[in-house]
Amino acid sequence: MWKGRFSQATADLVQQYGESISYDWRLFPHDIAGSIAHARAQMKSGLLTEDEFSKIESGLKEIEEEIAAGKFEFSIELEDIHMNIESALTQKIGAAGAKLHTARSRNDQVATDTRLYCRSAIDSILELISHLQDALLGRADAHAGTVFPGYTHLQRGQPVTVGHHFLAYVEMLSRDKERLIDARKRVNISPLGSGALAGSTINLDREAIAKELGFDGVTTNSMDAISDRDYIAEILFTLALCGGHLSRLSEDLILWCSSEFGFATLSDAHTTGSSLMPQKKNPDVCELTRGKTGRLYGNLISLLTAIKGLPLTYNRDLQEDKEPLFDSIDTMTLALRVNTEMIAAMKINVEACETAASDPLLLATDLADWLVKEGIPFRSAHELVGKAVAASVMQKIPLDKLDLTQVDSAFTADASSVFSLTKALAARTNPGAPSVENVKAQIARWRKT
Repeated sequence: MWKGRFSQATADLVQQYGESISYDWRLFPHDIAGSIAHARAQMKSGLLTEDEFSKIESGLKEIEEEIAAGKFEFSIELEDIHMNIESALTQKIGAAGAKLHTARSRNDQVATDTRLYCRSAIDSILELISHLQDALLGRADAHAGTVFPGYTHLQRGQPVTVGHHFLAYVEMLSRDKERLIDARKRVNISPLGSGALAGSTINLDREAIAKELGFDGVTTNSMDAISDRDYIAEILFTLALCGGHLSRLSEDLILWCSSEFGFATLSDAHTTGSSLMPQKKNPDVCELTRGKTGRLYGNLISLLTAIKGLPLTYNRDLQEDKEPLFDSIDTMTLALRVNTEMIAAMKINVEACETAASDPLLLATDLADWLVKEGIPFRSAHELVGKAVAASVMQKIPLDKLDLTQVDSAFTADASSVFSLTKALAARTNPGAPSVENVKAQIARWRKT
């Protein structure tokens, strides 16, 4: 493609070092869509005849079918998907194919292809996140009233319900969707027509091209349009954060499935065994999700590092944006699908949850609140309950069986009324609190959403 300037062929090692066809081939449907829109604008401007455009369009669609069917032979010498398609087109239809690149650079071509790919990937991932939210809602609905301990510092804190716990992850995933939807607005701007960096003296109708490709508008600075990879960084950040949320869910489930907790059991289809220990049932999906989150974080850092010191406009460093992007999209796609299956098939062990929730220490804070309602300042109430807990531990008497009146006169016989999980949860009616009524209302809201 640049043989006019060079008298020596590119070294084999340089070709291997610089090729991207081994991974950017997946941009082919977007490259072909962009080329057809570009060719249509060429025809409208008089650069192509209707017959030439027809040949280009039909030739590109044939190539698309060949690639999709696995019948297309990619060439490393042609470096990337753009030149592979253009070369094949010219061989297929002749001189008309050689006109396609008029008023276009690979710089604005790859920027356009990547934006189209990202837009499609965002739409797909949004749907997959919704499926996972739906699976979580199913578990939450089934266990809206199943009480078990909520934890801080991995120590039992206060009573909540399993449904409330699952809804926390629905909330996290909702924010991930909002971030992707917001990023999509910045993705969906067309850079095609920006040329190598300064547009072209052959002015095609950029707005018409953008409209045909489903973009919301066109970029307004050709130099920024060519060098911008902010939208990829935004996507990689959001996928990394979503991975962090899936990793937290995975850690919860790993704990819940342990014999020490016993709150949940994963299906045989979503666990593995041991080659040595026949009794093992390992939560490998959760562990892999937790581990693959590191890949998502690494891909983000890789891109940020690649773009941090680049002068305007295009530099070959920007070729390093594709593999992290593709890998994160693939990793997140599979993670969402397998976690959705796993959550839908898992079983909550209600008896184990209720046994853990029967610990009266979970209601220590409720006891302090009872004192507050009796007119005791909270800090004093906190200290009094702390003394009661210490006495319970020392005397090896459960807190709900302890004679609280012997701890301090501030306690009366009525204080023991707080030791009811049903009453404790029912009292938590503030927005966001885990009363069963609140949980059911939130489930209904999310179903509607």
